[in-house]
Amino acid sequence: MTTTTAEKSGSYRLGDREVHRLGYGAMQLAGPHVMGPPADRDAAIAVLRRAVELGVDHIDTSDYYGPTVVNELIREALHPYPEGLVVVTKVGARRTEDGGWPEALDPDDLRRAVHENLEHLGVESLDVVNLRMPGFAEPVERSLAEPFEALAALRQEGLVRHLGVSNVTPQMYAEARAIAPVVCVQNHYNLVHRADDPLIDALARDGVAYTPFFPLGGFSRLQSAALNTVARRLETTPLQVALAWLLARSPNLLLIPGTSSVAHLEENLQAAARVLGPAELEELDRIGGTGEPDVDL
Repeated sequence: MTTTTAEKSGSYRLGDREVHRLGYGAMQLAGPHVMGPPADRDAAIAVLRRAVELGVDHIDTSDYYGPTVVNELIREALHPYPEGLVVVTKVGARRTEDGGWPEALDPDDLRRAVHENLEHLGVESLDVVNLRMPGFAEPVERSLAEPFEALAALRQEGLVRHLGVSNVTPQMYAEARAIAPVVCVQNHYNLVHRADDPLIDALARDGVAYTPFFPLGGFSRLQSAALNTVARRLETTPLQVALAWLLARSPNLLLIPGTSSVAHLEENLQAAARVLGPAELEELDRIGGTGEPDVDL
């Protein structure tokens, strides 16, 4: 049996399923500023289908990407969904005509969002729903009890199989976990931005997955002299090294690098085959420890 590209990354439990640790984030399939349709719909469909061909079984999305555009693309490309494919969506915000992302955390907002995700993905139950809390890239400490209790009720109704939280502090995660089981945390984390190191280790001990968003830096690419040096030594790209470092960081990390290009998708997935030795890992770890001055996020 041939091993697919994504399988080389290993696997980790997400809810009641084992998924390959290298997944795919679908946000970039929408138009500019995550609004409207893609410039090339056929290319977007091709990326999704190629991801599954290469063994990706974990796709991250949201109905507010577009809005609705990305979920509709996923349905067009992949429905009926392959057995074992886990589609993770998120709720907690809505889109305005000018591209804003205001919070939508009232119970009625969340019920509406879950039903809209169900409709646009074409499923009767959502695999995993992340409650996305407000704050641009960084969490704002506040109670999430009311919205998470609303999602927990939808889970009891069978509309959602598993729950996660996104853009949260350790205290907010603990609050959510006291209300209902949490199968994943999705926060800002990468080679340079490492505030969540203690949280990742705690989640690993509990068997909870951690999904870093902005794994390659965010809206501008991660750039570092040390990263470039390691990439040249290994004859690969800095972005592959950054993803390989995340895979080596902890076994509970699930990666969802996004792209609208098949070529970039294949390049990202090749990170699964990159083995970083002790010397490379030590060199890269120092970037996060020192806040290397030439790092550009």
